[in-house]
Amino acid sequence: MALKKKKAKSRKPAKKKATRKKPVSRKPVSRKKALKKKVAPKKKTRSRSKDKDVIGTVTHYFPKVRAAVIKLKVPFSVGQAVKIKGHTTDFTQTITSMQIDHVSVSTAKKGQEIGLLVDSRVRQHDRVYKV
Repeated sequence: MALKKKKAKSRKPAKKKATRKKPVSRKPVSRKKALKKKVAPKKKTRSRSKDKDVIGTVTHYFPKVRAAVIKLKVPFSVGQAVKIKGHTTDFTQTITSMQIDHVSVSTAKKGQEIGLLVDSRVRQHDRVYKV
């Protein structure tokens, strides 16, 4: 009996299927249009109703003398009642003493920085409101 020799089968490598997707054709977009799409409209985070009564903002505080420096947004005079409100501050008082450049005054104009004696500690960026 003669044994038959098996012929070695030659295998061809399988063709690889393309896994890449063809790039999508896009129309060129101008830079202005591209920027407009990315910008989201601004949301209002706080109401502006209290901002009508803002007298000014605290710019500095001197703890030994208990005096605050306030940048005024409206005219202001001694004897007015004010509310000072901030992140950790919230109190009301009547103004008894006010100075501009170490000189006592009774009234101050918009845009001036004044020094006030305050009853308790205030911090920078605290707001001063009319009562």
